[in-house]
Amino acid sequence: MAISKGDTLPDATLVQMGENGPEQVKLEDKLSGRKVVIFAVPGAFTPTCHSAHVPSFIRTKDQFAGKGVDEIICVSVNDPFVMKAWGEATGATEAGITMLGDPESAFTKAIGMDFTAPPAGLMARSKRYAMLVEDGTVTLFHAEASPGECEISAGESLLEAM
Repeated sequence: MAISKGDTLPDATLVQMGENGPEQVKLEDKLSGRKVVIFAVPGAFTPTCHSAHVPSFIRTKDQFAGKGVDEIICVSVNDPFVMKAWGEATGATEAGITMLGDPESAFTKAIGMDFTAPPAGLMARSKRYAMLVEDGTVTLFHAEASPGECEISAGESLLEAM
């Protein structure tokens, strides 16, 4: 069953690129006592993710900060090398958005947001969503009906719902 408003996020370890290579990131450390936006995409460098979803959070980052959001995290079922390159290519890293990989899809599956689309070469990927998490509890959750859509999960839509 998919995660929803009021649920507590499960313990998870994601990965990011650090100065000396891949680093483990405990999601609990990012969420404890904080207000965080997490948005997820089916894949780095894929059309909607690259041209619509990430840019929507770059555009709205300062407005989220103004509403007390401590951090914006982008999650994708990709390795940390790809996430680093994608963050640089989109300007997300420069904008201060944290790019985390879920390479085994463990977190994505644990929250029931995985899907597979063999014709597109997308295996065990994440559905597109955005959520506001306060101290580990989901307080807003916007999931798209289709991976190719970016309406209710866009930065502007989540911001408007806050």
